[in-house]
Amino acid sequence: MTTHFHKKPNIYVSHVQIKVSNLERSIEFYKKIIGFDVLEQSGNTTILTFDGATSILSLEQVDNAQSLQGGQTGLYHFAILLPTRKDLGNFIQNIAEANVRIGAGDHHVSEAIYLYDPDGNGIEVYADRPEETWIWQGEFVYMTTEQVNIPSVLAEADGNWNGLPKGTVMGHIHLSVADLAASEKFYTEALGFDVVTRYGDQALFLSTGKYHHHIGMNTWSSRGGRPGPENSIGLKSYTLVLDNEEHAEKIKGNLRRIGAVVEEFAGAPKFGGKQAFSTVDPSGIRIVFTLDGE
Repeated sequence: MTTHFHKKPNIYVSHVQIKVSNLERSIEFYKKIIGFDVLEQSGNTTILTFDGATSILSLEQVDNAQSLQGGQTGLYHFAILLPTRKDLGNFIQNIAEANVRIGAGDHHVSEAIYLYDPDGNGIEVYADRPEETWIWQGEFVYMTTEQVNIPSVLAEADGNWNGLPKGTVMGHIHLSVADLAASEKFYTEALGFDVVTRYGDQALFLSTGKYHHHIGMNTWSSRGGRPGPENSIGLKSYTLVLDNEEHAEKIKGNLRRIGAVVEEFAGAPKFGGKQAFSTVDPSGIRIVFTLDGE
């Protein structure tokens, strides 16, 4: 298991909040297909859980919702990390029985299944390979995209799918950004991430603590783009866990130094924490910071 990369002192994604057009339809999808339960529902917002206590994903229904448009910045996909390859096999069995259309990619560091929710929000569900098999070339980790050996993954399944298993985490988030250089500068200099993989001038991957990536970003369909309107389907915000108060003050100082907005607020349980603050990255993507985490 590689979930130690999703604990302090690493900076990691703990929660994603997405906007949908029909809450009941989305709840049914995320329960039946992905394996969540409802933790809390209030008005147009539903907080999802897999363990009955914590949340890595929440849904917000927007009125007069506008569908996702090409050229917009925001969510490329959020990625749910399962504890074991057996869990991935069980997940694949479940979605096969539900006749869901999927894609797949063997990235050497991980094996991943890709699909979309009813509104077209991108989802990855994956399992990491053992970290000792990852290939590091200096500061960069080798990642590729090849065909997943689905029969091999299914051979590890035990048919025991009862929803997302204990130990599941939000593994990473992949963003559609407007300007890769500006985003790299923001995430490395202001937030302290390291670049661990590049794909030319179109995509890069960042992490802390030598994970293969906590954040991915690309300009494949969003170069020079802008975020969608408030009532657009897609990403509302995502949450990063910081180590301690000193770390939080350092990040706030970095953000203010580059002229980024720092909005402080308390008591935001659906974002996974109290004593939180937020900012907006160069592509107009809202990031919430919290100290609440492992």
